[in-house]
Amino acid sequence: MTNTHAATIRAFILGRHPRAELTDEQDIFSLGFINSLFAMELVMFIEKQFAVSLPNNELRIDNFRTVSSMAELVERRLSAASAA
Repeated sequence: MTNTHAATIRAFILGRHPRAELTDEQDIFSLGFINSLFAMELVMFIEKQFAVSLPNNELRIDNFRTVSSMAELVERRLSAASAA
């Protein structure tokens, strides 16, 4: 995981919740930061920001639970794209 990917994702989330304190390991669902609309915006942000495609099998809640898990997802998708 790169710190840059995590920082970019964290900044996007905090743009919606500017008063929140968020670490890369906190569960954003249990903190109440995510509703169904914002979940879709988050998927679209990741795809556009990092120029990756997220296949249906990657659209699991565990991949979006924390900033770290999202940054790891980005890394996996970037690696898959470069290997293709």
